[in-house]
Amino acid sequence: MTDTHGWEGLLREGERLDDLQRDGLRLIQNPSWFCFGMDAVLLSAFAQVKKEDVCLDLGCGNGVIPILLAGKTQGKSFTGLEIQSDIAEMAERSVRGNGLQDRVKIQEGDIREAVSVLGAAVFDVVTSNPPYMTGAHGLLNEADHKAVARHELKCSLEDLIDNATRLLKPGGHFFMVHRPFRLAEIMHCMVSHRLEPKRMRMVYPYVDKEPNMVLIEGVRGGNSRITVEKPLIVYKEKNVYTDEVKRLYYE
Repeated sequence: MTDTHGWEGLLREGERLDDLQRDGLRLIQNPSWFCFGMDAVLLSAFAQVKKEDVCLDLGCGNGVIPILLAGKTQGKSFTGLEIQSDIAEMAERSVRGNGLQDRVKIQEGDIREAVSVLGAAVFDVVTSNPPYMTGAHGLLNEADHKAVARHELKCSLEDLIDNATRLLKPGGHFFMVHRPFRLAEIMHCMVSHRLEPKRMRMVYPYVDKEPNMVLIEGVRGGNSRITVEKPLIVYKEKNVYTDEVKRLYYE
């Protein structure tokens, strides 16, 4: 069980405190809203952040990616932009609990208005684990936290890529995790906005299954050439991670 000493004043009713298995970092989550999954962990491992980089996570949710990247890299600063005020406030409490206020900032705001709020061409690195599903078909409550996290209700893929490009410095790097079934759309959109795809890795739940995630890196204004990395296999058998995934989680 995670030691909650020192966090009591930051936790609210219905919330839990999770151990991120890295340098004592913890994260406040509300299970009735939306909890981070493996995609966020894999994105934080796939993203390359150099010393003194200024970084932004678009649609940061509970802040897991900025907090993980602050713990594992020497980036100068990490901003998380989140449109839902209550989730942004929860993420900010995790930042305070981890004592990362000097490097991590949570900003409430809309991705579609990010440039006017944060400025154009100011970030070395932009990351995002966006909603994967288009539209709102079948949703009972479009204001529900889980619906916003899973469906493009507040921001489309093109909104995301357009604004990521404008937020990045020329030559800046964009890292995203998404679903393979939208890969053609992702590539087209990135190229259209001069965010050139440079590196891609497919993620497979098991070696004999179809991929269910894609990790992709783009460079603002980069030349046309992409490297496709070897597949990442998550499980070697049920509930047993492969050695590589264990390293990504715990190293």
